[in-house]
Amino acid sequence: MTAPSNVIVFRPRPSLHGLRRPGTLIRAAREGQASWKRDRDLARLLRSDGCPALGAVLPRLRAEEDLQNDLRVTRAAEYDLKRHVALMIAILAEMRAAIAACPPCPVAAAR
Repeated sequence: MTAPSNVIVFRPRPSLHGLRRPGTLIRAAREGQASWKRDRDLARLLRSDGCPALGAVLPRLRAEEDLQNDLRVTRAAEYDLKRHVALMIAILAEMRAAIAACPPCPVAAAR
């Protein structure tokens, strides 16, 4: 079965509420992109045996990062800075991979 030709494919976009985090946390996550290996790091971060499909894990990563951010803001003793940075690295990497895997918009390609 093929998709109808009148379907418009949109590139993935971040959720309605953006990530508003301290600059130091964002810089650390950007620097960590260089050593990110999805197959190795994502399974360890999610505490699972394998990696989920591309794009399927983003809601879970965002939820876990929100939890870590709430712990950071409330200065809770359970806050884990290393895990928070690792979650931010994973979120940035998954968002980039999802955008790269999506076909380019025909209107943008025509320009």
